[in-house]
Amino acid sequence: MEREEKIFVIGHKNPDTDSICAAISYAYLKNAAGGNGKYVPCRAGQINEETEYVLRYFNQEAPRYMPNIGTQVLDLDIDDAEGAPDDITVRIAWEYMQESETVTLPVMSPDGKLEGLLTVGDIANYYIDAYTKTIMSDAKTKYYDIAETINGTVLVGNEHGYFSSGKVLVSASSPEALATQMAEDDLVIMGDREDSQRMAIEMGASCIVVTLTPEISDEIRALAEEHDCVVIGTTFDTYTVARLINQSIPAKWLMRKKDLVTFQLEDYIDDIREVMGKHRHRDFPVLDHAGHFVGMISRRDVINVHKKQVILVDHTEESQAVDNLNEAEILEIIDHHRIGTVETLQPVYFRGEPVGCTCTILYSMFNEQEIPIPKEIAGLMCSAIVSDTLLFRSPTCTLRDERAGRALAEIAGIEIEAYAKDMFRAGSNLKGKSPDEILHQDYKKFIFGETVFGVGQISSMDLDELKEIADTLRPQLKEECGRGGTQMVFFMLTDILSEDTMLLCSGKGCEELVQEAFGVEMEGDTAFLPKVVSRKKQLIPAFMSAIQAG
Repeated sequence: MEREEKIFVIGHKNPDTDSICAAISYAYLKNAAGGNGKYVPCRAGQINEETEYVLRYFNQEAPRYMPNIGTQVLDLDIDDAEGAPDDITVRIAWEYMQESETVTLPVMSPDGKLEGLLTVGDIANYYIDAYTKTIMSDAKTKYYDIAETINGTVLVGNEHGYFSSGKVLVSASSPEALATQMAEDDLVIMGDREDSQRMAIEMGASCIVVTLTPEISDEIRALAEEHDCVVIGTTFDTYTVARLINQSIPAKWLMRKKDLVTFQLEDYIDDIREVMGKHRHRDFPVLDHAGHFVGMISRRDVINVHKKQVILVDHTEESQAVDNLNEAEILEIIDHHRIGTVETLQPVYFRGEPVGCTCTILYSMFNEQEIPIPKEIAGLMCSAIVSDTLLFRSPTCTLRDERAGRALAEIAGIEIEAYAKDMFRAGSNLKGKSPDEILHQDYKKFIFGETVFGVGQISSMDLDELKEIADTLRPQLKEECGRGGTQMVFFMLTDILSEDTMLLCSGKGCEELVQEAFGVEMEGDTAFLPKVVSRKKQLIPAFMSAIQAG
């Protein structure tokens, strides 16, 4: 199976509008520059209301959800082994395994589901172990398969019938000796002696195999028809027939059906390595989400694994990145934040600029590469700039941000001030959301030395709504402390019109940190920060300086 040759463009967890719009826009830019569709925008978390509004307005689909970038089974070079139908014989199964040089044969149902596995070892054990003489009837072996296995022809009887009762007997002596050995419903292998043939038929044999001749006499034919006895003729000698006939049983009789170790395409390599270590099989079947057989993988495939290739946008903090980022190959990073904790194993293309929004950087890149910006993509990038700069009010906003935002608004055909008001209103509509959903709507985790803290933010034009949200969130902030090593949790309730922030705090040391960073007195668990609207440029740098100062 050919693995998916894709490069995933993805933003941070708990994505905001910039993270989502940057992923979509940069994937478009890369594909337009020659990527031919192999760049795929993704998201590492759920989309908030503001971003949903933006995507609906510009008729764009949400990026592919990818909470974990770890290597999966679908990223391996899966062997496109064809499963064998469940009605083949052991002989045909063996020939197939020899031709395909495989030691494990998947046996399939007519609808493509995996029924079991047949290995070379299973076939070897079948011949070495002392199986009973009734193995062929126990396995309900079809007469047609018996004839085909011994290069014979069904001369009398229904070739699609089954040998379902009795044992297999080789008659090489006189009819009298046969009479003492044979029981009703037995299958008897014999030479071209009519007296023995007649004796077997009259004693109730379900089938006789006549060797060294493809024909029988008319008398024997009539007698067999009268007694409902199947007759198979073959040019092989008795020894050869006796040696080959057991290969005519259905392969599914020998296959393993229970406790099969299978993997799904979506399984992660870290998980299947442990399973492989417990089961010393050479090959393992792979199934799709519907249970259909896809192919086989081995331990060697896991060793030669192909990592997913990824481009990060709008973040460089490992704590904010998609899960299992260390299992992926990072190709590029496009960001407007401080250089964080993401590490790469090799040099990558890195573009970090001190602007208010990732999409401002992307606007420059479109222009540098002289690639026209479609109306919808322009709308997405403009929305991201408006969101990140609070319509150019944030201290993070630069002249480049405002120029890019207004130019993109013109391409998108929107009146930017009116559009921004509707977008912010949609983003601050939190009706029906749980406190946990509100907290994590735009939440980022930061690690500075031994200090781990999280910061969420909500912006609104309605001060009363922000006060209601504050009352809802206070218990949730206490619950968040301690999760994943988080020591302190802060939440910014930002009034867009006044450009002020009400900061909720929870965790040991949070009051001292706020007082040291901003020189304000706390009122309970709340601090009022006038003219503070930016988490990136105002809150986080002040916290970092305070922590560094001890």
